[in-house]
This record gives sequence, C-alpha cells and structure tokens, in this order.
Amino acid sequence: MRTGVAVCAALLLATGCEGLDGADSAKGSGSGSESGSGGGGSASEAPAGRAASPFDNPDGTKPGLAVVSGEAEETKARELIEKVETKGRGPKTGYDRDEFGYAWMDTADGVPFARNGCDTRNDVLQRDGEDVKFKSGSDCVVISMTLDDPYTAKTIEWRKEDAAEVQIDHVVPLSYSWQMGSARWDEKKRRQLANDPLNLIPVDGSANSSKSDSGPASWLPPNKKIRCAYAVRVAQVAVKYELPVTAADKEKMTAQCGG
Repeated sequence: MRTGVAVCAALLLATGCEGLDGADSAKGSGSGSESGSGGGGSASEAPAGRAASPFDNPDGTKPGLAVVSGEAEETKARELIEKVETKGRGPKTGYDRDEFGYAWMDTADGVPFARNGCDTRNDVLQRDGEDVKFKSGSDCVVISMTLDDPYTAKTIEWRKEDAAEVQIDHVVPLSYSWQMGSARWDEKKRRQLANDPLNLIPVDGSANSSKSDSGPASWLPPNKKIRCAYAVRVAQVAVKYELPVTAADKEKMTAQCGG
C-alpha cells in the first residue's frame, strides 16, 4: 500500500498534491452513497481513471468498468451468470443500513483496502478518479477529481461541495441482498459486502438514485454499451457471496450478454 508521500509523488504532475478544504458529506438512497470520515491511506496501485474489464478485475481493486463485447467475452459472461443461483425476493422486514456496519467503515476485515487508514468511500473515489486532489493535510479525503462514469458515459468534473453529484453504487444493493438472504448472514459478512470494492462503483448521482435497490430486471445503466459488463459485475458479487438473484434478474443479465 502506498504511503502519503508515494501518493503525492504519483500525483505531483497532475495535481501538485494540492488540497482544498471541502464538505465531507454526501447522502444517497437505495444502493448507498453515504459520507466517509476520512483517514490517511490510499486505495490502489491501479492507474486511476483507466477502466478495467470485470474479467481482469476479480477483486475490484482496479478502476472503472470496461465494455464487455465480442463473442468470446460474451460467452464467458454467460457462463459466469449461469453459476448464479435464483430464488424469489423476500420481504424487506428488518432491513436497516446499520445491519451492514456504519457507512464506509475501514474495519471490514477480509476485503481489499480494509484497515488502510482511509474510509471505503474515499478509497473507491481514489481508485476510479483522475486528477485527484485531497483535502489539505490528508492523503485520503478526496475533494475533487474527474470521473468517467460508466453508467452514463458522462465525464464528471466533481467537487466535494457538490458531493451528491457522484455517489457510490452498491452494484448489488444492500436492501436487495437482505431480501435475497443476507438477513441471515453474520454481521462480518454483511460488512464485507457493504465495503467490498468489487461491489462498489462511483457513478453519476442521479443514475444511482434512479436505481435505488433495483435488480437488473428493473434497472440497467443508461449506457447500453456497459450493460453486459454490469451484468458480469453483479454475477461476480453474487457468486463470491453465494447470493442468489431473482429468476427475472438472471434472465435479464443473460440477455445483456447475447443470451
């Protein structure tokens, strides 16, 4: 893991390691875009802003979500989706965000970036952003960046004073997972799902809000080119956590990849 000095060196030409004070809160809905407290760590060795194929990013430590296309990749995608189990969506009774730990905790042991001194929200902003600038005195709290949003294909010049413009999407929403079985998990596993970078993508805030806690049968990214990659990411998370999806969601996922 890089130290603050290494981060500064890596970003020197692009940012001058500037820090401007900014607000440190963002509130989202459904799939989760809460504030982070900010510490002193850094997210990833992957080059910021360079979209990785989900097949080349099985642990979620690389940035972005690159297009999955071509017969070979679509076949691979369908084979992965086929591994996902199905069941009916249960009730939301008892769901509370706090059942998954406090928002963006750095202590969700067992997932990348845990205990690196930086909260999960800022970890994934660093992972996916370009021209990242940090709060003065911090190598963790991101206050501005450029984001190539895979969901909308927009380039967003994000500033922390407009924090909700970029939200962190839980690819498999937490309340959806609750209805599909995570209500019966222990708290450690729920904390992992909530903070696993494999399940987290910074995206346009309005797109994230429109998704809420929908599965793929009810919501897909507006950017049609990315829909197979999105389906693959849902499948990666579902397989990793042995979490089923509804039959309708699985059918829709398969359809995005030529099935």
